[in-house]
Amino acid sequence: MTSGLQIYDSLRRQKVPFDTIEPGQVRMYVCGVTPYASAHVGHGMSVIVFDMIKRYLTERGYTVKHAQNFTDIDDKIINRANAEGIKPDELTESLIAEWHREMTVLNVLPADVYPRATLEIPNMIEMIEGLIANGHAYEVEGDVYFRVRSFPEYGKLSHRNLDDLLSGARIEVDERKDDPLDFALWKAAKPGEPWWESPWGNGRPGWHIECSAMCSHHLDGVVDIHGGGADLVFPHHENEIAQSEAYLGTAPFARYWVHNGLVQLGGDKMSKSIGNIVLMRDITSRGLAGAFRLMVLQSHYRAPLTYLEESLQAAENGLDRLRAAARSDASVASKPGHLAEALTEAVSETTKRFCSAMDDDFDSPSAIAALFDFARTINRAKGEGADAEALETAQNWLIHFTGVLGLDITEAESSAGDAAPFIDLLVALRTDLRAEKQWALADKLRNQLLELGITIEDKATGSIWRKA
Repeated sequence: MTSGLQIYDSLRRQKVPFDTIEPGQVRMYVCGVTPYASAHVGHGMSVIVFDMIKRYLTERGYTVKHAQNFTDIDDKIINRANAEGIKPDELTESLIAEWHREMTVLNVLPADVYPRATLEIPNMIEMIEGLIANGHAYEVEGDVYFRVRSFPEYGKLSHRNLDDLLSGARIEVDERKDDPLDFALWKAAKPGEPWWESPWGNGRPGWHIECSAMCSHHLDGVVDIHGGGADLVFPHHENEIAQSEAYLGTAPFARYWVHNGLVQLGGDKMSKSIGNIVLMRDITSRGLAGAFRLMVLQSHYRAPLTYLEESLQAAENGLDRLRAAARSDASVASKPGHLAEALTEAVSETTKRFCSAMDDDFDSPSAIAALFDFARTINRAKGEGADAEALETAQNWLIHFTGVLGLDITEAESSAGDAAPFIDLLVALRTDLRAEKQWALADKLRNQLLELGITIEDKATGSIWRKA
């Protein structure tokens, strides 16, 4: 039975109803990182996107089993470890630990399982043996290759045909392969590289077979959602489909292929080769993890994200507005029953807008727009002395909906948030000064707060403050 949720499937290139393999259960596999360097904002964007998807599915009542792998053996890992004079596993252990610390700061829910390529070798060997047995793969001099032309639907995800691939791609010539398009499932060991025993000699797995084996092993063969960045559509996910469906003998390998857009820096594609990389720790160390999450979610997950410092600061200011709406303000007197009906209607309208947006392929920008409108309603009601109980109910709903997106507005990361009790005290002191008609001192206090980035708005029922 389908729900009202619509998801864009990269394979079908359209939004389609979400219908799971098992009622109420979601199997979600997301391609993780290759831990050879610290996480950058592109990694941060991807994990936030799938964390948002996971959180909303949970909000909708689904039980989500989420697997995200670490490709902890790779040419880049070997090369960097050799350059630093350490073992590859020393490098990966350090970077994986760093990754988990960064994800905690980003408020990313942990996956149910984090399979590592180096711990899944037997499953990969079993899958490769099966592909050889059914004619989809072959061994040559210790290497094993997938026979691309044995899978007639190759190219169905990226919408490419084999002839175009052969004529347009830069393919490394290897006369040992049956076809230039065939890709490696197992690589014979080279001097100085880590290796594992196999029926074809010592070696290590190819990149693509890792995810197929880990996905099949931990999520029962097929999945509801298979996700990753748009840069993985070809060849990685295309190859995953081919080898998984050829091995399992069933299709589809994944019901929905979900891909997030890529990060651009000032309009240019982010790339290690040209050095325009922003590391996640450059953001989290400044207490801007929440702002980065908001910035990501204010752009649709399938669209490219342009990273600018100005955008990050704007997101931090927006987060402060949400925090201000959620914060209690004892300096404003409430009137029983006042605006209670309006706040109840605002909760209902926000719920409809939020859920409608998220049901439409996780349209977080529209959902967040609804929350900002809701926050403005709450702030106005607060300034006008709204009924305390109705106001608290509305604030709790705002906290709930932002929490569904992984935004924590109850504890500010900014200096203003940390100082909130002291600012409340100063605002109350200024109110007393105004009541005693000590206008000069009251204005001096207001101006000094303004210099610190705090503005005060005087309402008929009291004064409220917010970060400028």
